[in-house]
Amino acid sequence: MKRGAAKRCPDCGRGRLFKSYVKTEERCSHCGLAFSGHRADDAPPYVTIMIVGHLVIPMALAQQRMFDPPMWILFGLWMPTILAATLWLLPVVKGALIGVQWANRMHGFGEDWDEAEAL
Repeated sequence: MKRGAAKRCPDCGRGRLFKSYVKTEERCSHCGLAFSGHRADDAPPYVTIMIVGHLVIPMALAQQRMFDPPMWILFGLWMPTILAATLWLLPVVKGALIGVQWANRMHGFGEDWDEAEAL
């Protein structure tokens, strides 16, 4: 999970996991592990929203309670913060979830995984 969160191959930790923002490479350039089996789907955005929400909402509520600023100040401060945190965290979370799938030999990462056996 730690290697995936670092956006590196979960097997060797040396090859890149992503070829663009959140688009995975076909294979690890160092060890040859195929990344095509991962099934992250909607989990990374969901987990990212949960993390950012649980961090930002208490801070925004505390700011509102302590200083009572106008709403435009709250939006001006927290909207860019939420956007930046989400954009930074999304590939980290996706890499971590791919690392979890690899560690548990899920979704095509197992050596003798067969789709017929999964059904």
